[in-house]
Amino acid sequence: MNLKIIFGGIAFLMLLLLIAGCTQNAAPQATPVPTTEPTTVPVTIATAVPTTFVPATPGPTDTIQSNWAVSVQVQSNGQSVNPQVIYTFNGGMGQILIPEIDVMLTRSDGTVETGNMTQPLSVGQTVSLPGTTGNNDRAEVWVITPQGDRVKIVDKYVPFRSYN
Repeated sequence: MNLKIIFGGIAFLMLLLLIAGCTQNAAPQATPVPTTEPTTVPVTIATAVPTTFVPATPGPTDTIQSNWAVSVQVQSNGQSVNPQVIYTFNGGMGQILIPEIDVMLTRSDGTVETGNMTQPLSVGQTVSLPGTTGNNDRAEVWVITPQGDRVKIVDKYVPFRSYN
């Protein structure tokens, strides 16, 4: 009796193997047909050696009539994490007459940032532009006169930090 159970169990397992397909030979894998690609010769292009941009040398500034004269101070905040060049309006006789003051920063990487101050101008009014940690960011301040002329009153390099 025990032998019937053993042979019956073996027969049952063989039946399961046949049903599951474990006795079939694996079908051969189809090999992909190799494709030929046209060969191209790489073209070598000569590239220029990158140079460091140096802003133009600050030029002369103009004098403005004394009744339109204003003062703008330019300095860096000295922070290496977020370097900013800050333009501060300090007042002057033309504070009420001058309609607009344009500021421009030529950074040492060649990027030009602009901003402006418009009426009403007040002492302590600031414009902050992103600068660099280099010592050759060039700051320019242009005053628009009541007649519409554009006069440059500041043109200088702004040091990143001053140790004085």
